[in-house]
Amino acid sequence: MTHTLPLPEFRHERVEVITGRRSGLVVTVALHSSILGSALGGARLWRYPHWSDAMGDALRLSAAMTLKNAAAGLDAGGGKSVIALGPEDVLDADRRRAAFLDLGDAVDAFGGQYRTAEDVGSTTEDMLVVSERTPHVVGLPSSVGGSGEPAGPTSRGVYAALRATLERVAGSASVAGRRITISGLGQVGSRLAVRLSSEGAVLTVTDVNPAKMSLAAELGATWVEPGTEQLVPADVFVPAGIGGLLTDEVIDVLAARAVCGPANNPLADRAGADRLAGRCILYAPDFVANAGGVIYLDVEAKHPGHRDEIASRIDGIGDTVRRLFDEAEARGVTPLDAAEAYAAERLAAGARETAGV
Repeated sequence: MTHTLPLPEFRHERVEVITGRRSGLVVTVALHSSILGSALGGARLWRYPHWSDAMGDALRLSAAMTLKNAAAGLDAGGGKSVIALGPEDVLDADRRRAAFLDLGDAVDAFGGQYRTAEDVGSTTEDMLVVSERTPHVVGLPSSVGGSGEPAGPTSRGVYAALRATLERVAGSASVAGRRITISGLGQVGSRLAVRLSSEGAVLTVTDVNPAKMSLAAELGATWVEPGTEQLVPADVFVPAGIGGLLTDEVIDVLAARAVCGPANNPLADRAGADRLAGRCILYAPDFVANAGGVIYLDVEAKHPGHRDEIASRIDGIGDTVRRLFDEAEARGVTPLDAAEAYAAERLAAGARETAGV
């Protein structure tokens, strides 16, 4: 499901939109910022009503990656790439390979200012294809010595953020007995559901793919139809699918005490953060909570084998969320305001350093 979201203010350093010469598909590469270093952000393969919707997605996601990487303390800027499938496009194995070769050429044209990786709709094997055309790709399959799938680290970071959120709204970080609703059972949502179930959480889950009902049954979770999950009373609502789920209409009926999840841009409009606050629903900003994967990819690429350091930094996401909650409360602002200010400080410091000030 794709939601129509507003475009961010255009402050991107460079955006390229091409028609892949092999695949005929529209490929967008958006470099939002390289102030803190070479930009890092995944390659999304998704179906859109129009190619301009895919470009808009790349613009939004790349801007969010700038915030994510800055708030995570990485020396990395923000970028994103999107391969757009039209409503009628068929993607067989040959055309898929062609599409990722086209992406590799597009990424290589940025001369190392942007590094790509897997994302929604793409895989580590797809990144191996990209690597045939450019060295500026991370997260290659572990079978060829790469860092592999980042969904596990992303899930670990969301878990740390969720515990910090529960601590604030329920008085304890323990998930046992807590009612948690997960909207989206993809790579990250499924991993999170398994862990939460094993620790005694009371789960409600849904996904646009009905085949995911089997996972719900395995976990003893309650399955609800997509589009109704926001009505289920919960301690934490976990958006784990495509962005834009939290529209004004959804927020107005959301029966949860808090929101914390891995989905990028879950708010259909930035003002949704104020709307959540108005209903006394605590919001853990997405680009902080879901940074585990990018921390893993960036640190592993620059310092291979430092898995203990990576794990410590990912677990530290929980402490970051706690600090942001404290800052928001002290300043009388939303956690999103506090998180954006935190990221802006790092970006401003990076800009001063670049300018030699």
